[in-house]
Amino acid sequence: QVQLVESGGGLVQAGGSLRLSCAASGRTFSRYAMGWFRQAPGKEREFVAAISWSGSNSYYADSVKGRFTISRDNAKNTVYLQMNSLKPEDTAVYYCAARHAIATMTDDYDYWGQGTQVTVSS
Repeated sequence: QVQLVESGGGLVQAGGSLRLSCAASGRTFSRYAMGWFRQAPGKEREFVAAISWSGSNSYYADSVKGRFTISRDNAKNTVYLQMNSLKPEDTAVYYCAARHAIATMTDDYDYWGQGTQVTVSS
C-alpha cells in the first residue's frame, strides 16, 4: 500500500504560479512511477503529467506542456508539480497517483491521493 497526500493548492490569478506537492508513505516510494491528474467540475479526470521511478522519463498532456513541470525527490518521498502561466481552464482538483511503471491513463494507476483544489481567477 502507498498513501498519498497532496498539498499546495489554492487560489491564484491567471498568469501566476503554484507548486503542488504529493507526499508518499508506506511501501518504497522510489519503486513507483508517479502521475498528476486533474478533474474539473462536470468533467472526467484527465492526465496532466507523469514521471518514472528514477525521474529520467516524464510525459505531459499537450494542454500543460511548456507550463508545468513534474519532478520528484525520492529521498523525501515527494513528487512535485510546478505550474506556471496558469490559466482559468487549469482550475480543477489535482490528484497524484502511483503505479509500478509510468503511464498516462487514469485507470492504470493503483493508488490515489484525496486531491487538492486549484482555482485560477481571470
